[in-house]
Order: sequence, then C-alpha cells, then structure tokens
Amino acid sequence: MLSIPQIYRIGTMFWDDKYGTHGLSPDGTPVSIIVGSHVCAEDPDEAWIDGEVIGIEGRNATIVTTEGKTIIADISNIYPKDTEAPPAGVDDMTKLAYLHEPGVLHNLASRFALNEIFTYTGNILMAVNPFQRLPHLYDIHMMEQYKGAAFGELSPHLFAVADTSYREMINEQNSQSIFVSGERGAGKTETTKMLTRYLAFMGGRSGTQGRTVEQQVLESNPTQEGSHDCMAASVVLVNLSRSNLISMGISRGLQFVHIFLKGHVFAKSLTQKGTTIAFTCSLQRHQRDVKKFKLGDPRSFHYLNQTNCYEVANVNDAREYLETRNAMDVVGISQDEQGCHIPCGTAILHLGNIEFIKGNEADSSKLKDEKALYHLQTAAELLMCDEKALEDSLCQRVIVTPDGNNTKPLDPDLAALNRDALAKTVYSRLFD
Repeated sequence: MLSIPQIYRIGTMFWDDKYGTHGLSPDGTPVSIIVGSHVCAEDPDEAWIDGEVIGIEGRNATIVTTEGKTIIADISNIYPKDTEAPPAGVDDMTKLAYLHEPGVLHNLASRFALNEIFTYTGNILMAVNPFQRLPHLYDIHMMEQYKGAAFGELSPHLFAVADTSYREMINEQNSQSIFVSGERGAGKTETTKMLTRYLAFMGGRSGTQGRTVEQQVLESNPTQEGSHDCMAASVVLVNLSRSNLISMGISRGLQFVHIFLKGHVFAKSLTQKGTTIAFTCSLQRHQRDVKKFKLGDPRSFHYLNQTNCYEVANVNDAREYLETRNAMDVVGISQDEQGCHIPCGTAILHLGNIEFIKGNEADSSKLKDEKALYHLQTAAELLMCDEKALEDSLCQRVIVTPDGNNTKPLDPDLAALNRDALAKTVYSRLFD
C-alpha cells in the first residue's frame, strides 16, 4: 500500500545536480536516467512516447523513439520506462516498477483495451469509464463472487470495495464511507448506483410494504439522479460536484445506506454543462403541474438557457418526472415535504429571471421591468415570503454594527450577484 507522500509523488519527478533525473520505485527509491535508459517523453500528439536515451548534454537528453524518430527533451520531463511490464498491465499500481504519470496511464490503457476497467492502487480503486454497457460486471453472479471475499483476492472491482466497507461496518461496528471522485463524465453516478446496488444486496431482504431493502434502495435511484445529475446536458442551475460520498452506519441494529450527493447552484457559464433537479426541467412535460408551479418553456429561464440544450436523446422527461415523484414516495418523503421541495426548486428558476437596472439613488438598483416584477412575485409566492421583503433582500445589504443595523443599497451588478447567492443558498438548504 502506498504512503500518503508516495501518492502525492505519483506522476512527478525531480532533477538533482549530482544524480540527474530520477523516478520513484514502489518503495520510494530514486531511479537514475542515464545513456541507454528506456524512457517515456512528452509528446504533443500522443501525450507520451517511448524511446531510448542515446545522449545527455546538460539538461537536454537525445532520445530515439520506438518509431525511429530522434527528439531532444528536457531531462526533467522524461521518465524511466519499465521494459519488463506485462503487456496486459498489472491489477495493482503498487506492482509497477515506476510510479509516474506515463507508467500509470500506460497501465490503465493496457487494461482498458481488454475491457478491464478497474485497477487498484493499494486500497484505492481506479475506474475508467468504458462508455458502453458491461452488464456482466454488475450482475447477481458477480455480486455472489465478491460476497465475503478478501480484498485483493479477486480481480479489482467496486464490489470488493463495497464488500470490505460493509464487512468492516458489520464486524467492527464502525461507520464507513466510500468516496467516489472524478471529473464530469468519469462515471461517478453509475459507480455510486452500482455500489448502492451491492450494499442493498448485502443489506438483507426484510422490507416494508412488500418491498425488500434492495428494492427500496434501487427504487430510490431516480431521487438521486433527479436531485443532481439526471438532465446532464440541459441546465446551468447546478454545477455537479466532482465527488460523491456514500455513508454507511448502524442504526438500532439495522443496516442502512445513505447517499450524500451535495450539489450547488451554478451562477452561469456558457461553456460548462450543468445539471438540475429533473422535475424542474421536465415539469413542463407534465401539464398538470405546469400551471401549479408556474413553469414554462425552459428556454425562458436564465438558469436553464445557458447551454442551448434542452432535451436528452432517448430520455422521456414526463416519465422521468413521474419516476422521481414515485421514488420520493419510496424513500419516505411525504407529500407535504414534496410540496415544499418542488416549489423551492421552481422558485429558484424564477429568481434567476429577476433583472435589475440602476436605481434613482447613487449605487442603487431596482427591478428592470414588469417581467422582473412577475418573476419576483412568483418566487415570493412559491417561497411563501413577503414580496417587498424579498425585493429588499436582493437590492440592499444590511450591515450589523454594535450601534444598530445599517442598510446599504446595491448597484445592479451586486444585486444580481446577491440574487444568485440566494438561489444557491435555497438550493443547498434543500439537501442540508
């Protein structure tokens, strides 16, 4: 298993006047690069190319690549290559001769070519999104294989991580957390769902209202997706966080799994895709609730029209909305609570449409027009607050001092920022 310093040093090298350029072996021993060394060098097209050092002069190394091309690279930007690495790669990065970026990437690519998308680095599991369905990796047969197996005994798999955490929770009576991290599109949501599926599979078969524990957890998936990442290409209301956290604990002798996916409102970006609660976008497909929550075409909402993408291929928004509402029932969210969450979600959309212009006083602001007034009134109605108080909270700032409160007007730009901050806070509190 890697130590914390070694993990931080993976993919890095350092140059030393006495010994030249070094890489790190798994035990942290520095490795010298000399004439005749097989190395990896940076390439603008291929990222990394293999070659052999035929000369070193100062900080420059002359390298003949495997394609027969001669290049000159800075000695601090070349990395030793493991010439004895197996063609299919290794299932644990700690088995690599050298721990650096090209070595790690080459190992992942070698395994990916064989549809081996999981690789360990000690007790850390790395997964590469296959961008295709691999149902055999997640079926019941696979769950049965990893059930009770020692970590590392079988091929790398997220079920091994889930099983280890589950066993630790049951045997040691210690709460556990599984941290899923990655860039957008890396597959965090799918990984989280599969972890949830395994934990539900392990969590027992007793249930309520005719449903097993597993069924209840799996039926709650639309709630997770709807709250954070279902309409993945449609809006800029929420900027998907780069990590998901699965928490497990013991409660009154029963095992339970809680999925914590913290999102936050994203003010605006014309280049970054965002996500939103599925029902706030798909309600427009469900005509019964359109009038109730005063929704319209998503193109008319500022928080939804920044990406120019309003539909996802092969996704039925009306069905997704109904599944989300059903999932809320399954996980025990009462109709009263749903009646609070959905208006808050739609109120956020109306907040985003409130625009400001310069007010009569210096550095002050006021509502731009009747359209802004309509959205203010609608947001206030949905949030069940006073319309004038909401307007004042957007256009003014209250400074608390020992001598009392002072009110300071905000210019249009600051008022808009204040509006976005309020939208972010309201959304965040829905999940706190």
